[in-house]
Amino acid sequence: MNDFISRKSLVLLSLVGSLSVGSLAASASANSAKSDTAPVSSITKVAAVNSNSKSQPQPSPFKPDQLLQLLQQEKYELIYGQTIAEFKKAFPLQDFKQAARLYHSNVTSYKLKSHVTLNNTNYYAWTDPKGEKMIQVMFNSKNQIQFLIFDTLKLYPETDAKRTQTTFQLPFKGNWFVFWGGPNELINYHYGAEQQRYAYDLIVVNNGFSYKGDPAKNESYYAFGKPIFAAAAGKVVKVVNNIHDNSPVGTENTKEIAGNHVIIDHGNGEFSYYAHLQKGSVSVKVGDQVKAGDSLGKCGNSGNSSEAHLHFEVADSAELYTTKSLRVNWKDADDYEQGTYIKAP
Repeated sequence: MNDFISRKSLVLLSLVGSLSVGSLAASASANSAKSDTAPVSSITKVAAVNSNSKSQPQPSPFKPDQLLQLLQQEKYELIYGQTIAEFKKAFPLQDFKQAARLYHSNVTSYKLKSHVTLNNTNYYAWTDPKGEKMIQVMFNSKNQIQFLIFDTLKLYPETDAKRTQTTFQLPFKGNWFVFWGGPNELINYHYGAEQQRYAYDLIVVNNGFSYKGDPAKNESYYAFGKPIFAAAAGKVVKVVNNIHDNSPVGTENTKEIAGNHVIIDHGNGEFSYYAHLQKGSVSVKVGDQVKAGDSLGKCGNSGNSSEAHLHFEVADSAELYTTKSLRVNWKDADDYEQGTYIKAP
């Protein structure tokens, strides 16, 4: 198993029902994995947590802005003590210490690359000054650590530099928020898998929340039911429209990972994907010719999705597990990176 699958599986485990929007990347990568020769995860799942840890006195919780100082001071047990139970079950203390020392014992400073606050949860990403080592962490509303990742930062400059021949406009109207998007793993968790490398997970946010009311209900999420439009002209080559939206929110369909979706062929070996659409909302059929701005369906929470969002990407084929993601040539922006609020016409 390569490190992308291991780390992203942890992310999906940790984020259900909180900050993250689930997507296609982990499952698609798992289906395409060919060998076990790739680098292993920076933290590897092994034996159970030391049972003696439960008897230790619990210190006062530290705040997110204290994490880097604690790492530099090698206060690993203190940090580990503030992780959630699921993290402890997956990763024993000794492996956590080993990973922390391996990746960051000689780092004297860090650069903040991203900070997203949403639904009372905080995501941070840092690199060392050389941009070679990275830390990703998420704190919940109680300042508990939902996940903490140490790893080397992997970049793909050759594909980063290429853009689609087709120019794409935004596939929605109104105000949206980029939760995952951009050309590196710190701001786009799809980036590690070439099938999803330049994909976007897009939600609607009001006053720091993606929902209002009962978080277990799809209808509580601002993005749920929002109209989705073709981002460029082309021919519809695939439609799925009969998959139930996940209910309650937080449950996920890992068998039909894209959920209800539409794929459009734009020529030049470029295909746009619109995934996790609402059941029964798709308004096009295979063979339809569409123009930019034509209605396709509504945003939903079907497939491998932890809340209502649109997964949008462009790739070189309509085959989910074997395609290669392409970096989008946007009409009105160079790119839309994590944390960007978009106001579409």
